[in-house]
Amino acid sequence: MKKIMGIVLIVLAIVLGYNGVQKFQKSSASVKVLGLKIDADNESGQASAYIQLGLAVLALGAGVFLLKSER
Repeated sequence: MKKIMGIVLIVLAIVLGYNGVQKFQKSSASVKVLGLKIDADNESGQASAYIQLGLAVLALGAGVFLLKSER
């Protein structure tokens, strides 16, 4: 049972990590007009991306721990 939960947590970590990276990349944009560069940032999107990446790291750690535990 621990092995199955470990695999599920690792897959969840991969999904959360991918979604976090995608959300972080979409949270900022820049436009160059007449030689001026205009940047726009979505701070709430970045915060959400950081939370997802943090959860991905925790899920990955828990999954690896469950796979390595023998009992």
